[in-house]
Amino acid sequence: MPQSQATAHGNGNTARPKVLIPEKVSPDGLRLLQASSEVHERKGLSPDDLLSIIGDYDALIVRSETKVTAPLLAAGKKLRVVARAGVGVDNVDLNAATKLGIIVVNSPQGNINAAAEHTIALLMATARKVGEACAGLKAGKWERSKLVGIEVKGKTLAILGLGKVGLTVARAAGGLGMNLIAYDPYANPALAAAANVEMVPTMDEVFAQADFLTVHTPMIASTKGMIGAAELSKMKPTAQILNVARGGIIDETALLEALEAGTIAGAGIDVFTAEPPVAGDAASRLIAHPNVVATPHLGASTVEAQENVSIDVCSQVLSILSGQLPRSAVNAPIILPEEYRTLRPFVTLLEKMGSLYTQHFSPSNNAQQLRTTFDLTYEGSLASSGTTKPLFAALVKGLLSPVVSAESLNINIVNAELVAKERGILINESRSRDKVDQEGYSASVTLKARLDPRSPSASRVVRGDPFAEGVALRSSERRKKVENQVITGFVSNNTPYISRLGRFSTSFVPEGTMLICLNDDAPGKIGVVGGRLGKAGVNIRSMSVAPIEANDNDDVLLKEGSVVDGEGREGEALMILGVDRTVDDEVRKSLIGDDGLIEASVVTL
Repeated sequence: MPQSQATAHGNGNTARPKVLIPEKVSPDGLRLLQASSEVHERKGLSPDDLLSIIGDYDALIVRSETKVTAPLLAAGKKLRVVARAGVGVDNVDLNAATKLGIIVVNSPQGNINAAAEHTIALLMATARKVGEACAGLKAGKWERSKLVGIEVKGKTLAILGLGKVGLTVARAAGGLGMNLIAYDPYANPALAAAANVEMVPTMDEVFAQADFLTVHTPMIASTKGMIGAAELSKMKPTAQILNVARGGIIDETALLEALEAGTIAGAGIDVFTAEPPVAGDAASRLIAHPNVVATPHLGASTVEAQENVSIDVCSQVLSILSGQLPRSAVNAPIILPEEYRTLRPFVTLLEKMGSLYTQHFSPSNNAQQLRTTFDLTYEGSLASSGTTKPLFAALVKGLLSPVVSAESLNINIVNAELVAKERGILINESRSRDKVDQEGYSASVTLKARLDPRSPSASRVVRGDPFAEGVALRSSERRKKVENQVITGFVSNNTPYISRLGRFSTSFVPEGTMLICLNDDAPGKIGVVGGRLGKAGVNIRSMSVAPIEANDNDDVLLKEGSVVDGEGREGEALMILGVDRTVDDEVRKSLIGDDGLIEASVVTL
């Protein structure tokens, strides 16, 4: 996102952004935020309280207790980012956030080690009956013979989900002398091999071989209830099951029944479907079972993890509020910092090109209709970019910015495709790796609006009658109908330039207020425009004159028939004037007429 995106979803002022934190967050992260933001810690808010105040905030940082619902997100008119201080985001409505263009970030790295260590702690506690032994001893009992455990060395640890936490668990368990198997269709085979993990082809093999089974998958539709009665029945009666991932992945009722029936020997559970569990429900009865070691969602509850997660999400919030890209957006593509540094000036260029298109080719400026299907071509070194998502988003934002209120223009890499689809905008991206051999730059971008073949404007002038051709070509209507809606731009020294506008070759920096005039290429036109603007109190700060693009094959007809009137004037040119203030529409219209100006548009970039 360019810097301009940072203030689009809100009132656009430069006041310090406001951040709401309704749950406990480590002071280290808070100090980062407080340097440049107004931070409000409001613990203990009810859902209604939160709903009533969220409209004042640019960012919301939560942990697992706060439910970030669709109504809450809709009420957050200024919200640009929701940060979850942890791994999962199942308490955030991602679909609603995406539609609203609100970036959702989490901290997938900060508590990896803490969660892995807690898994090992539960593994050892279940193997050696630590929970039951501790409770008995505190109750005055001494039951050594009853509390005989097992050693984990030589036992098989089966891992469902070999991501970062799963791999960390595998390395630790390998150090205890355990045999390691795993099922994960998306796992990296090289990393698995390096951790001495044998990948098995089916989940059934995991259940059949496991002495200990640990789960490290996200909680999504496909994993909800993934381990139920049928799966538990395939396990050894001596097996034990661990869950430090998410409640609901293991069917709690089925697990309780398996423990009571002796289908499996024990369980170590840190997460539950409802937290805290409701008295009398399956989770509560599971916790009370003597063969279960249960903890109240402590997987990330270490001093180090809390500090890491807090610093991580708070730094991401700061980046987003300042217009940068997030590192760990859940609802946006991950873009590496070095990629974004390369793309950022082009992000600015694409937004300018989109806005220029909508303003310059607006029906109020000429007889054409704005088109909604575009070809966007990345040329030269830009064609090798790993991602073009920020460029796509910038173009959509630019196309819509002149016609959509700033308050509703929250368009970024999160929701750009959704917004384009809703508005009926189709953008076909392509890459041309041909070298751009121009002094000062090695990459360019071309935006071309497709003409709807069903439109009357698609008709072309029929050659054959020289007089008819001449009359048609002298008509401004015909000129407009054959004109290409094309814009090409490039970046030089981090400054965006426009090198082609319509049929004309040019070179200007798209910024400020500009008056763009199409006129007969004949003496005196600059004077006419300057005189009119002078009378209106408008000062000209810069000027360039653009000839017809020499390589534009679609313009051959115009160039061949350009000598068409009795005075012998030939050709057209584009005049681009940078002015110090906006030009009233009455003044703009007064420029068009007998003095040779065919079109005039005012754009603000």
